Amino acid sequence: MSVLNKDRSLIAVMGDEDSVTGILLAGVGHIDSKQKPNFLVVDSKTPLAKIEEAFTEFTRRKDIAIILITQQVADDIRGLIDDHDQAFPTVLEIPSKDHPYDPTKDSVLKRVQRIFGEDAR
Repeated sequence: MSVLNKDRSLIAVMGDEDSVTGILLAGVGHIDSKQKPNFLVVDSKTPLAKIEEAFTEFTRRKDIAIILITQQVADDIRGLIDDHDQAFPTVLEIPSKDHPYDPTKDSVLKRVQRIFGEDAR
């Protein structure tokens, strides 16, 4: 890992309870010294402002290298996802149990297609 990113060692997770729980069971969960977790469980009662706040916080944290976000949650904050243009943390959209992955919505694939053209599929 480069010197500039040596402190980025965590993966943040945002999504439905089943998706987040599965990833946390793989050992990804972490709570820092300020009692801030690296995950957010989103359900139908979660206010949009809380989702946006968590995403913004995860993108600003210097210890997070990757943000895994279910595509359904990413759709709720698509503007923030599309505006995120930094290499770190990298934002990866993943499917959930109830919502399959749709590559036409994926922000990373959209960027690749803009750079390399439609042949990048």
